[in-house]
Amino acid sequence: MSKQILETQRLILREFVADDIDDLARIISDAETMKYYPDPFDRHGVEEWIARNRRRYTAHGHGLWAMILKSSGELIGDCGITVQPVDGVQEKEIGYHLRRDCWKQGFAIEAARACRDYGFSTFPVKKLISLIRPDNLPSRRVAERNGMKIWKETLHKDLPHLVYVIERSEFQRLKGPAVISEA
Repeated sequence: MSKQILETQRLILREFVADDIDDLARIISDAETMKYYPDPFDRHGVEEWIARNRRRYTAHGHGLWAMILKSSGELIGDCGITVQPVDGVQEKEIGYHLRRDCWKQGFAIEAARACRDYGFSTFPVKKLISLIRPDNLPSRRVAERNGMKIWKETLHKDLPHLVYVIERSEFQRLKGPAVISEA
């Protein structure tokens, strides 16, 4: 049994379980979906992705969560909050990946907004970030629709990234676009 974390109009975000490997592999093993990563993940990499997030749940109380489509029960992606180093500072990052056949349907922004709202209501942080490769225009659009702006550029895992940020004060001004309920 996995723990449900968030619910939106069309999605459930829940903790990953070992049985998610095949569904998650359809996403993070897909070369097109992962073209802004160094490489897509092999089966062992997918298993480690799930294990790493399960360790994050224990250590931090959050991580990337399985994105489940309510209408079908399918795992269509992941979205959540992880801790990422940015120029020597540990920042809370909203990250997301979505199965290719589900692109351009608003699922990524729906999940990212829910994570933004959850992050600010749960953690005493001044800001949330998203690390995005400069040429990843779809992810940049999601971050911008999530109220984020480019803060700076950095190297992350030896690759250039834009650091998108939303400050708590800006979040409070925008508050309300996502319909969420904590499970």
